[in-house]
Amino acid sequence: MATLFDTARRETRPLLALALPICGAQLAQAGMSVADVMMTGRLSATDLAAVSVGSSLWLPLMLFMTGTLMGLTPIVAQLLGGGRIAEITPNVHQGLWVALVLGALAAGLLWFAVGPIFTLMEVPEAVAERSRSYLLAVAFGMPGAALFQALRAFSDGMNHTRPSLWISLAGLAVNVPSNFVLIYGGEGLTSLLGPWLPHWLQALPALGALGCGIATALSLWTMCLCMGLYTRHSRAYGKVSLWHTASLPRWRLVSELLYVGLPIGVAIFVEVTLFTLIALFIASLGEVTVAAHQVALNYTSILFMLPLSLSMALTVRVGNVLGQQRHNHARRIAWHGIVLCLAVALLNGLLLRFTAEPVIGLYTRDPEVASLALSLVLLAMVYQVSDSLQVNLGGALRGYKDTRIIMVITLTSYWLVGMAGGHWLGTRGIPGLVAPLGVHGYWIGLIGGLTVAAILLGERLRRISKAVAHGERDPLHP
Repeated sequence: MATLFDTARRETRPLLALALPICGAQLAQAGMSVADVMMTGRLSATDLAAVSVGSSLWLPLMLFMTGTLMGLTPIVAQLLGGGRIAEITPNVHQGLWVALVLGALAAGLLWFAVGPIFTLMEVPEAVAERSRSYLLAVAFGMPGAALFQALRAFSDGMNHTRPSLWISLAGLAVNVPSNFVLIYGGEGLTSLLGPWLPHWLQALPALGALGCGIATALSLWTMCLCMGLYTRHSRAYGKVSLWHTASLPRWRLVSELLYVGLPIGVAIFVEVTLFTLIALFIASLGEVTVAAHQVALNYTSILFMLPLSLSMALTVRVGNVLGQQRHNHARRIAWHGIVLCLAVALLNGLLLRFTAEPVIGLYTRDPEVASLALSLVLLAMVYQVSDSLQVNLGGALRGYKDTRIIMVITLTSYWLVGMAGGHWLGTRGIPGLVAPLGVHGYWIGLIGGLTVAAILLGERLRRISKAVAHGERDPLHP
C-alpha cells in the first residue's frame, strides 16, 4: 500500500506536467477547425458545406499519419530512459522519411481520388467543385503536417511537450488572420479596417473555401518549420542533435517504427470512420436529431482532450521507465495512470452534469434540439468513463510497444459492439422488449463498444505488465 501511495505521490505531477501542454496543443489544433467552420459559414452555406465535406476526407488521413508517427514516441522514450542517446537521432531520421512518404501519399489521394468519392457520395455539383478546390489547397500542407507530427513525437518522447503547445498556438495565430484575408478578400478587410485600406488590398478576391484551404496549408507548414527550427536551436534536447547529420532510409529502423506505429494509425482511423458512419446513419433521423448529436459530441469531445493527453503522457512515462529496466515501477506507473484517468473522467462527468444545460444554450436556441442534446450528454457521463479508460489503457500499452493488440481490440469492439450493436438498438431496439431507440441507441452502442474495449485492454495490460515484470517478455524488442 505504501508503494502504491509513493507511486501516486511521485508520478502524478510528472504525468500532469507532460499531459497539460499536450492538451493545450490539442485544443489549439481543434481551434483551427472551429475557425474554418465559423468563418466559411459566415460567407455562404455552400462554402461551409464544401469545407465540412472536405474536412471529412482530409482529417482522417491526417489522423492516420499522426497515429502512425506516434509510434516514434515510445521508441524515443525507451532509448532516452535506457541512456542510448546515440540511437535516437537515426530513429528520428527514419521517422522523418516515413513522414515524407505518408505526406506525399496523402497529398496524392487528395489530388486524384476526391472526384470519384464525391460522385459516389452524390455531393451536389456546386459543393463538390468548391470542396475539390479546398482539398487541392490543403493537399500542399499534408507533407508539412506529417513532418510536424514526426518532430512532435520525438519531442514528446524526450519528455519535452511544451513546444507542441506553443507551436500549435502559432499555427492557430497564422490560420485565423489568413482565413480572414483569403476567405473574405478585400471586401472583408475593408469592413474590418475601414476604407483607408490600400487599394491593392481592397482588390483582393474573396476565395471562400479555396482560401480556407490555402490558410490551412500555410498554418500546417508554419507549424512544421517552427518545430524544425526549435529542434535545431533548442538546448532542451541535450546531446541529441537531429540536424548535424543525415541518415538514408534504413529498413530495420523503418520496419520497427511501422511495427509499433501502423497499428496505432489504423486504430485511430477506425475510430474516426466509426463516428463518421454513425453521423451518416443518424442523418436519416432528421435535422433535429443530427443537430443534437453534433452539439453533444462536440461538447463532450472538448472535455475528452485531457484524458487523451494523459494517455499520450502515460506512453512517455512508461516508455522512459522501461528503458531504465525498472519493470516493476513501469507497471505501477501504468496502473497509477489508469486510476488518475478514472478520476479525471469522473470530474468530467460532474462538469457535464452541472454545466450541460447552459453550455448547450450557447450552441442552440432551439428547445427541441437542446432537450435532445441534454439527454445525450447525460449518456455521455457514462461514455466519458469508458472512453477515458480505454484510451489510457491503450496509452500504457503503447509504452510497452504493444500496439497490434490495440488495433485488434478496437476493430472488434468498435465495429461489432459499438457500430453493429448501436445500429441494431437505434433501428430495431430489442424485439418484444424495447422499441427502436433512435440516436440514443447509437450512443448506447458506443458506450458498450468502449466498455468492451476497456475491459479487453485492461486484461491485456495486466498480462503484458506482469510478463515484463517477471522477465518473461522484453519490452524493448516486442
